[in-house]
Amino acid sequence: MKRIQQSEMCKHLRLYFIMGSVNCRLSPAVTLREAIAGGITMFQFREKGPGALTGAAAFDLGKQLQEICRSHGIPFIVNDDIDLAIALDADGVHAGQDDEPASLIRQRLGEHKIIGVSAHSLPEARQAVSDGADYLGVGPVYPTSSKADASEVRGTAVIEELRQAGLTIPLVGIGGITADNAGPVIAAGADGISVISAIATADNIAGTAQQFSRITGG
Repeated sequence: MKRIQQSEMCKHLRLYFIMGSVNCRLSPAVTLREAIAGGITMFQFREKGPGALTGAAAFDLGKQLQEICRSHGIPFIVNDDIDLAIALDADGVHAGQDDEPASLIRQRLGEHKIIGVSAHSLPEARQAVSDGADYLGVGPVYPTSSKADASEVRGTAVIEELRQAGLTIPLVGIGGITADNAGPVIAAGADGISVISAIATADNIAGTAQQFSRITGG
C-alpha cells in the first residue's frame, strides 16, 4: 500500500479529536461515539497522565475505541506508543520531539501508515518533513491544561511561519483551542484543529464537535 496523499490527509485533519480515559467526563466509548456523531474526522488515543491505564488495560481500551473508529471510517492514531500501535494495527502514530524520528517509525510501521510529528519551530518542522512525516501537529497555540509538559505558547505564529517558509505538509493546530478561538488557527494556514478537553469534557459533546466542524469547513 502507498503513503497517504496530502489532500486526503488534510481532510482527516480537519477536526482531530485526541483523548484518553483520564480526559473524559463520560466513558471513553460514549465520548468517542458522541464526538463522531458531531463530525470529528480523525481520532488519537492518548492514554497519559495521572491515573492513565497501562499494559493490558490500555490495550483493551485502545481496541474498543479502535473498533468504534473503524465502524465509522475514522482513522485511529496512537500517541507515542509504537509497540501499542503495532499490536493494535492502528492506522498510525503521533510522535513528539523526544520520540523516535519519523524515518525510524516508518521502518517499523510500514509505508502505508500515518505518521504525525509535533513541531514547535521551523527547524523542527523541516526535520520532520525530511524524516517523512505525513502531517505536523503545531502548538501549543493557546494555553492548555491537557498536557503537563506543553511547550511555550506561540499563538498562530509558528503556523504562519511554516506556511511563509513554503512548507506544504498538512498542519494541524493544537493547544487550548475552543470554538471561540479556532477561526484564527485555520486562517493562519492550518488544515485543521486538534481538540482534547473542549470536546471530551463538554456538556454536549456532539453539539460542541458540530460547532468545531462548522468552523473548520464541515
